[in-house]
Amino acid sequence: MKSFASDNYSGIHPEVLDAIKRANNNHQISYGDDEFTKESNTLFNKLLGDVAVFYVFNGTGANVICLKCCTLPFQAVICSEFAHINVDECGAPTQSIGCSLLPVPTTDGKLTPAIIEPLLSRIGNVHHTQPKVISISQSTELGTVYTISELTNLCDFAHTNGMYVHLDGARISNAVASLGVSLKEATVDCGIDIMSFGGTKNGLMMGEAVLIFNEKLKANAPFFQKQTSQLFSKNRFIAAQFSALLTNDLWLKMARHSNKMAQILASKVGELPGVKITQKVDANAVFVIIPPHTIEPLRKQYPFYEWDDQSHEQRWMCSFDTTEAEINDFIDTLKVLI
Repeated sequence: MKSFASDNYSGIHPEVLDAIKRANNNHQISYGDDEFTKESNTLFNKLLGDVAVFYVFNGTGANVICLKCCTLPFQAVICSEFAHINVDECGAPTQSIGCSLLPVPTTDGKLTPAIIEPLLSRIGNVHHTQPKVISISQSTELGTVYTISELTNLCDFAHTNGMYVHLDGARISNAVASLGVSLKEATVDCGIDIMSFGGTKNGLMMGEAVLIFNEKLKANAPFFQKQTSQLFSKNRFIAAQFSALLTNDLWLKMARHSNKMAQILASKVGELPGVKITQKVDANAVFVIIPPHTIEPLRKQYPFYEWDDQSHEQRWMCSFDTTEAEINDFIDTLKVLI
């Protein structure tokens, strides 16, 4: 079954699968002291400089560890109302950390200093949770991408006000591909303190990497990883996948492809009557309103998610293995239904 429902639906890239097989050839020391983890850590350091790397099972675990490193229970995390930590993690950050989330409305999924500044009046007031972290998604849940200047301004604003910046990078590869810069330029150089680097949505079987740049946040991370059940005894099977991902820019090639497929999908669907693209197509997501009568019959052939059932806005995701032929068939089917 092919779909436009989620890049989580896609399979494993063959080079990543080969890396898993390679890691399975012999015994290795457990809990991250193996040669495959060392190899992957070296690759991350070449890309980003001095970074602490922790491999985890999933995005929710990565976000929880990141935010645990940054907050105390009476502190709060400012995020978009659409943020994954607010909408799709079943309250994991608040349950696991004890901190509060302060979601704010946005039109495009992006936070700005102007949106956040009114919340800073809480700082110092003992009756309110204390804003300590600005959490952003890159790319955002609406498929948009922060520019380098937007990221830099946001980080400068956070640091000036004694806050950290956490980046949910489940789709950071797509964002970097869209920006046309290096991973370091899109993260460390902007002032990001801590982030996740997504793998599951970009060709891995499973796994995300927590990347910590701020020295103050590194000390407790190993303990938080263990405490949140994200320390894998056979860590090499996650790390080996990242070695494959980071070798010869495989992560970037796959992201460029899925972004390109989204652009093709958007250009073709935009020509159809009764169709409206609702968000800028910066990465590998297309948000679109289509005639209501076409939704269910189209979904039966190509599964996808409805983003807003009131406006009939749909979300279509492209993956590293999406083909132009599949897009053409999808569009032809929609044409007939219209």
